[in-house]
Amino acid sequence: MDMKKVVAFKVLLVLALVVTSTSCKKSSSSKNSSRATGWNINDRDGGFQYNTDFKEQETSPGLVFIEGGTFTKGRVQDDVMHDWNNSPNQQHVQSFYMDETEVTNAMYMEYLDWIKRVYPPSDENFRAIYHGALPDTLVWRNRLGFNEVMTENYLRHPGYGEYPVVGVSWIQAVEFAGWRSDRVNEFNLEKAGYIKRGAKITDVDSEQTFSTDTYINAPTLTYGGNEEIVNPEGRGRRNVQVDEDGNESGLYATRETGIISPKYRLPTETEWEYAALGLSELRSYNLYRGRKKYPWDGQYTRSGKRKIRGDQLANFKQGKGDYGGIAGWSDDGADITNEVKSYDPNDFGLYDMAGNVAEWVADVYRPIIDDEFNDFNYYRGNVYTKNALNEDGTVKVVTSDEIVYDTLSNGKVVARNLPGEILQVPIDENETYLRTNFDKSNVINFRDGDRRSSRNFESFNDDDESVDGEKTSSTRQMYNSPKHSISRDSLGNIVREYDKGSNRTSLINDEVRVYKGGSWKDREYWLDPAQRRYFPQDMATDYIGFRCAMSRVGSKSKGKGKKKN
Repeated sequence: MDMKKVVAFKVLLVLALVVTSTSCKKSSSSKNSSRATGWNINDRDGGFQYNTDFKEQETSPGLVFIEGGTFTKGRVQDDVMHDWNNSPNQQHVQSFYMDETEVTNAMYMEYLDWIKRVYPPSDENFRAIYHGALPDTLVWRNRLGFNEVMTENYLRHPGYGEYPVVGVSWIQAVEFAGWRSDRVNEFNLEKAGYIKRGAKITDVDSEQTFSTDTYINAPTLTYGGNEEIVNPEGRGRRNVQVDEDGNESGLYATRETGIISPKYRLPTETEWEYAALGLSELRSYNLYRGRKKYPWDGQYTRSGKRKIRGDQLANFKQGKGDYGGIAGWSDDGADITNEVKSYDPNDFGLYDMAGNVAEWVADVYRPIIDDEFNDFNYYRGNVYTKNALNEDGTVKVVTSDEIVYDTLSNGKVVARNLPGEILQVPIDENETYLRTNFDKSNVINFRDGDRRSSRNFESFNDDDESVDGEKTSSTRQMYNSPKHSISRDSLGNIVREYDKGSNRTSLINDEVRVYKGGSWKDREYWLDPAQRRYFPQDMATDYIGFRCAMSRVGSKSKGKGKKKN
């Protein structure tokens, strides 16, 4: 054999061995080996425990994935109502999840059934909890209309089971979302073996309930501290690791396990509008720049498909005295609300993002959107709180005799917290000192155009100024809404005091929330996802419902994890 060929062969052999060795070395490196310290992660002898097998967030019940991105929030067409409260601005939304339909009567009835079993209204201590969660069925009444069939049947009759729930205030919608979060995480932990199977039905009562926050911060206090439920022997203790000294770890799930999902909540206004537009497939210039008028493609509300040509694509009021067309050709299929999924979904897979019912979103209403300060996950309504602590440093868990009730402006009583939950208190200087991103607990009024914000249009005064001992009318505050008060006398009777002042100039305050989308009661104009209106957070109507959302953790795109080299 030629000597040169022999040398070349040996060189190639050496290179092959080096490459093989390098590959083996790379492939043999364990994902359970820390790149920071070289220590073993999830070692049976103890140490740092972490879910290194986590791929991506599992979609929770009822939700669909909404991949985030940039879009033009607000209108670019003429505003015939002259509200001028939705000027176009560019925003970016993080990926999130949203209910594919509005919350239905059947879903809300499941919530009411749970409350009734755990906090029976026959008990004087709990009566206000159940009554505070009940939708207001009287919203259907009209002084010149006969709607008693809806007043008596709409919420509970199975004929309306898959119709969107109405008569629910913003406050009640938020409470439902919190309850749903706890029930889903309770079920997830049961499936994973961290909670006794069936305890959510057989063992739960007013003193033994599950709260996600309590389980994360003080798992031994969950279910009233019943160790048999939160550390059951019957699950084979498959999550428990025992070291050489007999010490146990992994008794309770933590955030590091990936089992506990983020909370259900109301979507922000920006999330809702982005999701309603359904900008997932077609990225044309007009869509990207905010020219899309409806959740579906095109500029019309009627279908152009041959089979259903002329049928309406949503449930809305089509004209004076026309809520659903003529008999025999009901072109939107409904006179009041309609069963969910009665119309085609948008490109994100969301149903009824126009029509059927308008929907609560999380934001406090202000006419302006301050995109100069923030254009990422825009939201107005932050009130930061923290866990209350006992004197020994443990978290303060509410008991059945420590429930705090609020009396709303309409006289309705609601529970501010429930047994088993961690008491929340406003943040203080310990959290705000020398911070640059926030400086107080309640930041609803930040840069909203009033006297206290950094954007001052003129020098507003809260009270009338005094000149030579006499009161003189000063420049009025921008958001100068009526201030009604409600209290109870010594006998427990409600005392209402109406603000009869003549100097009120607005209905906007910190207790009005945005609602989006048109309803069965609205004309076509309100179907545009950019339209925005507001309503008191403690009141309800027969045309406003809601759906829940959930934040996404991890990658922006579903099914796409770490990039491979």
